[in-house]
Amino acid sequence: MEKETPVQEAAATPSLAEVADVVNRVAEQIAKVIEGKPAQIHTAILVLLAEGHLLIEDVPGVGKTALAKALARSIDGDVKRIQFTPDLLPSDVTGVSVFNQSNREFEFKPGGIFANIVVGDEINRASPKTQSALLEAMAEGQVSADGKTYQLRRPFMVVATQNPIEMEGTYPLPEAQRDRFMARIEMGYPARRAEVAMLTSQAGGERLDSIRPVTDVGFIARATEAIRQVYVAPVINDYIVTLVDNTRTSPDLRLGASPRASLHLMRASRVEAALAGRDYVIPEDVQRLAPMVLAHRVLLTVDAQVARLTNEQVVAGIVANTTRPSRG
Repeated sequence: MEKETPVQEAAATPSLAEVADVVNRVAEQIAKVIEGKPAQIHTAILVLLAEGHLLIEDVPGVGKTALAKALARSIDGDVKRIQFTPDLLPSDVTGVSVFNQSNREFEFKPGGIFANIVVGDEINRASPKTQSALLEAMAEGQVSADGKTYQLRRPFMVVATQNPIEMEGTYPLPEAQRDRFMARIEMGYPARRAEVAMLTSQAGGERLDSIRPVTDVGFIARATEAIRQVYVAPVINDYIVTLVDNTRTSPDLRLGASPRASLHLMRASRVEAALAGRDYVIPEDVQRLAPMVLAHRVLLTVDAQVARLTNEQVVAGIVANTTRPSRG
């Protein structure tokens, strides 16, 4: 009689409490490298669990790349860094087919985009043609080359850093590219105490070496499945769409947020609720995340620019003036 091959059981979907516990431990690991920036760390983890991508805009040397690398190490994920330069080619990002002399066939050599977390360093220093090589990967989780489609591994997250566009040798990101980032944050300069602590800890060697994985990419993938079960009431969805629609009619904006922004805001709100210990989204989750998710997608009018308004201020004003649904 033949022995039956045992069926390997799939790992169970974690509870929201288990997800929150792992997230807290991941945040503790990242804080070893990025001191005094709990909000930025929280956002990076939130975007990962919401299956989005993160844009970090700030001046050089404030820890943009270190945040991405620390996140990858803490989840034991595969990380690749793409240094965007003016001479970088799209095939350097996505991959290229190379002719193999031994078997007389073309073989696809994956580019830097094939990783769990891709660090796009100084993305605005590459040409728009090269920047656009990320569009399909970020929107659909796949790469098309030479008539074939290659699926990217899960979880997949692009963490792109860029210097302000006023700095020499940069190209502004096209709107289609910015719209694919779920959230945009700034690191900011560290507080004096945190900067002194950084000097002290750096004396002992590279701080990234102190990070130990507290979970793996398999758990992260299962956690995203658990978070998809967080309930979003119809009234919350209506509130999200109303907020986004108000950016399209604002007198201070010449370009409002896209329908993709509505989807990203809903996904991010689910994660925010889960990390707060709830299996349902409340209006406060949406309010808290709206400026971070929407501000980088909109364009100010000339009058708003003359008045020295910022994207964040305009979006915050829209949030404040939009009637939120009652929780009763």
